Amino acid sequence: MKVLLTGANGYIGKRLLPLLINRGCEVVCAVRDKNRFPRDGFYAHPNVKILEIDFLADVSPDEMLLDIDAAYYLIHSMSDDDSSGFEKLEETAASNFVKLIDQTSTNQIIYLGGITNEKILSKHLASRKKVDEILRTSRVPVTSLKAAIIVGSGSSSFEIIRDLAEKLPIMITPKWLNTKTQPIAIRNVLEYLTGVLQREDTYGRSYDIGGPDVMTYKEMLLQFAEVRGLKRYIFTVPIMTPKLSSYWLYFVTSTSYRLAVNLVNSMKVEVIAEPNDLGKRLGIEPMTYRQAVNLAFQKIGQNSVVSSWKDSLVSSYRDNSLREHLEVPVNGCFVDERIVPITTDVNQVLDNIWSIGGKRGWYYANWLWSIRGVMDKVFGGVGLRRGRTNINAIYAGDTLDFWRVLVADKAEKRLLLFAEMKLPGEAWLELLIVCKNGQHVLKQTATFRPKGLLGRLYWYFVLPFHFFVFQGMAENIVKFKPS
Repeated sequence: MKVLLTGANGYIGKRLLPLLINRGCEVVCAVRDKNRFPRDGFYAHPNVKILEIDFLADVSPDEMLLDIDAAYYLIHSMSDDDSSGFEKLEETAASNFVKLIDQTSTNQIIYLGGITNEKILSKHLASRKKVDEILRTSRVPVTSLKAAIIVGSGSSSFEIIRDLAEKLPIMITPKWLNTKTQPIAIRNVLEYLTGVLQREDTYGRSYDIGGPDVMTYKEMLLQFAEVRGLKRYIFTVPIMTPKLSSYWLYFVTSTSYRLAVNLVNSMKVEVIAEPNDLGKRLGIEPMTYRQAVNLAFQKIGQNSVVSSWKDSLVSSYRDNSLREHLEVPVNGCFVDERIVPITTDVNQVLDNIWSIGGKRGWYYANWLWSIRGVMDKVFGGVGLRRGRTNINAIYAGDTLDFWRVLVADKAEKRLLLFAEMKLPGEAWLELLIVCKNGQHVLKQTATFRPKGLLGRLYWYFVLPFHFFVFQGMAENIVKFKPS
């Protein structure tokens, strides 16, 4: 069976791919940017083909798509850019997908959307409903699976609830925390997505999928805290406006502001699944919310988080392709270069580079990095709270605190990062181990391309800090030995 998997770099797509391979499927992974597809794992698998497609533009069918049997539509956006509007972008992508699929031999489209049973919907949920309607204009029958909150390691809802529950013993919260929802475990979502594949009795049908628990967001927070052995007190107040609620989520959690706005608007809408027998027909055992949280922490404890919403481009304040920044500019740039001889084990230094950021920190003056993260949040940036998906594994496209990974080539001993913090310019940080005159050295290069006078003033303002921070960072990367 040949399957098209759109959104293959996304939170769901990365987890669905190995399941499809295990079923013996030949999978064509459609991605906007090949550079973001992990180079290890399934990149070279004989049953995996990678196809670069931007569904926001007109697309023509590639030869490898003409004979596909089924297609997963997992393209979503939670961004809210006033200049374009994510609803228009989602409609464009869905329309272009339909035009493409109608030129192939596909006999099933599988779509994962949101539960939309209420009369008044948020912009996000209304957009999901519109996408479903557009997909159904195709000649190919659609199987729609509609979910509410998805609970799993790395999911946006899980990580936001985790941020709130673990950081705030007492919460003064907006009234939408009393809204009811029906969370579902990521494992069950994947079982539904694989279970309906090529099942003709699901063609042209729509199903709400949810776990066995119907609960408020407040109950979810309290039960999460209970699972983690934490005592939490939550007080809801009616005076917190949607804008204040969005700022509250933005500053306390790792979400971006525009994502917080859409989350708040969606959380005011009740999302409860209408009953159906699909789970029973597929033999799915629904997991409770408590079980889903426990399972998520097992994955975190084993350092086996497959994907995270934070690595999506919508977790950034700008949605750029990686290839735009792969070539570090030379002209018109300020450069801070540090070269430190490696007198210890080269592999240990390489491991230190691959463990940078997140809980490990930046090896020198972490308090200054924290202050920079807070400043970034204040000015509308991403801040430091995104951390990293895995403790010692890095892939191109991953987020690393307020950086985006452009290149993570361990064989070449090279890590290249692009800054997603708010800056009057663009910044790159490269960590590279090279051999000079028979001696291995760490070459650490920070490059800043200023925008106008403000960018130049910014560079000279932070230059004294760079002298200490970058030198100390390079020296400690070489010297650090984990206890």
